[in-house]
Amino acid sequence: MYRVYEGRLVQLMDPDRMPRHVAIICDGNRRWAREAGFDDVSHGHRVGAKRIADMLSWCSELGIGGVTIYLLSTENLSRESEELDALMQIVPDIVEEISHGDWRVRIVGNLDSLPAPVADRLRDASARTDGRSGMNVNVAVGYGGRQEIVDAVQKLLSEAAEKGATPAEMIEAVSVAGIDANLYTSGQPDPDLVIRTSGEQRLSGFLLWQSAYSEIWFTDAYWPEFRRVDFLRALRDYAARSRRFGK
Repeated sequence: MYRVYEGRLVQLMDPDRMPRHVAIICDGNRRWAREAGFDDVSHGHRVGAKRIADMLSWCSELGIGGVTIYLLSTENLSRESEELDALMQIVPDIVEEISHGDWRVRIVGNLDSLPAPVADRLRDASARTDGRSGMNVNVAVGYGGRQEIVDAVQKLLSEAAEKGATPAEMIEAVSVAGIDANLYTSGQPDPDLVIRTSGEQRLSGFLLWQSAYSEIWFTDAYWPEFRRVDFLRALRDYAARSRRFGK
């Protein structure tokens, strides 16, 4: 039944109203694990990790040019050591897995906040995809939206100072275009559609600057149980909206 429904949704898709960039907050792994009867919540993270490759395939099949996956926030790094230890294995595992696809993988976030071996694995996986012409995949790890903006401004001012800019010139350098050029996602279009699973209706610091005019779509489904039909519904709802970009 769902196969027929999925096929119908795909048939009704208007390529001209497809988002260029989709961002996903993969939330609900722990709650899914607890409700499924698992004492170890890391099982939810492992099942959720498998869903990421599925999601990227769905996006690629539909011709979506860019995807940003929110895997690990700066706040997540303060979780209990047992869960965090599991995440430090699961996150690089999934990034290495998707790096073997046809996509260009870019890590966005502060890798210095991660253990060195984990950061090295992530960098190596990303470097493996250099030069590919497929879909852009941003993986947000050790990511905080406020910190990204701070980092962008600091980088902007540092570059201006190195050029001998006066205080007035440094103030002038802090512009929308200047900050935009120094974000982790610089050179890529802002997300048209942000999807959050698990029923929570907030961005939790995800792409704060870039999502200013994004369409937001929430679903009650936990990330491990998010299906292709759910994704197609999100795209259908996105296509039906009239984007005003704050006007």
